[in-house]
Amino acid sequence: QVRPVESGGGSVQAGGSLTLSCTTGRYIYSNGCAGWFRQAPGKEREGVASIRGDGTTTYADSVKGRFTISKDNTKNTLNLQMNSLEPEDTAMYYCAEDPPGGFPHNNCAMLRYLVDYGISGQGTQVTVSS
Repeated sequence: QVRPVESGGGSVQAGGSLTLSCTTGRYIYSNGCAGWFRQAPGKEREGVASIRGDGTTTYADSVKGRFTISKDNTKNTLNLQMNSLEPEDTAMYYCAEDPPGGFPHNNCAMLRYLVDYGISGQGTQVTVSS
């Protein structure tokens, strides 16, 4: 299994923007799922956003209206546009895709599945200063 590879992390001031990119290990088919989760220092991993192969998206409440997930199947890439960043967004961000056979019940809206079952990369660090 080829793992995703993330890029685009960095340091910004509060209110700034960053775009994370990920090259997925495989094409995301119409009933497939991929997304992003993060882990802040001393905290558990949490799902941030997901996108199904048909384009349906789901966001954590903490990032709704600020983050946008998108995909480009021609390049097997997944992006996360992050605007209005806050210090609370500081974390290691991981790209994850569903395993062969998909998530349980092919449920892409359950962001926790990205953490529990997703095939993830090494992560990219995002640091937001106040």
